[in-house]
Amino acid sequence: MNPRVSLVIGIVLVLVGLLWTLQGLDIVGGSGMSGVAIWAVIGPFVALVGVVVALGARRRR
Repeated sequence: MNPRVSLVIGIVLVLVGLLWTLQGLDIVGGSGMSGVAIWAVIGPFVALVGVVVALGARRRR
């Protein structure tokens, strides 16, 4: 896969993971996910996968 595409996917995963974490912690409201604790657990894992993908893309450059 193109390193730029991997970098963008990694950044998007980090942002989505952060959003899911904040929704799970009920810091960001307005969603059915708000205040549901499972999203506070899933979010950091998604963000971590995003960091790994982004770092892998950087190393391939």
